[in-house]
Amino acid sequence: MKMALALFCALFVAGSASAQGVYNMAKQQAKNAVASENKNQQAIDSSGRPAPAPPPNNSNVQPNPALEATLQNIAGLHADFENLEANPTNPPPLNNDLTAAAQGAKPSAATIARLAQDLTVAIAGNKKLHAQQQKLAQYIHAIFNSSHLSTAQQETICDSVQKILVDSGVSAYDAANVVKDLKKIATATG
Repeated sequence: MKMALALFCALFVAGSASAQGVYNMAKQQAKNAVASENKNQQAIDSSGRPAPAPPPNNSNVQPNPALEATLQNIAGLHADFENLEANPTNPPPLNNDLTAAAQGAKPSAATIARLAQDLTVAIAGNKKLHAQQQKLAQYIHAIFNSSHLSTAQQETICDSVQKILVDSGVSAYDAANVVKDLKKIATATG
């Protein structure tokens, strides 16, 4: 009986020590969490916005000129679409951005002018298209660089452009004209 009591006491003491260790670890984790939260709160400026994170040290990384040109062109096309939404009589910047979209083979000036005209008819004053203008700019830029796309991808993009236009209230006729122009450009640049 004494042996059982001694064993029970030994297990109780060991269990208490183990529980104390777990308790101390939990207590330390709570302290770490509070310290981390305090550090985050100090990083928040008085306006309630987090302080900007320091930029990563990528001084050895050079920007990719082709990527920069692509992003700039898509942003330019998007801005042109917004301008056409607000002021339908301003297509010349659209012509310039469409001409600059092709990074390889370039379509003819007449084909680009025709697309600019058809896009102007489709987009001018169309406020329903506003939410899809960025996507439209990306698709058009992609078609101007069709050498990087399979025929199936070109078809998917053209179908998507037509859906965007029709869903935003552009007539099926005007949307079909834009898609026909895009297919000509895909052929010329592919």
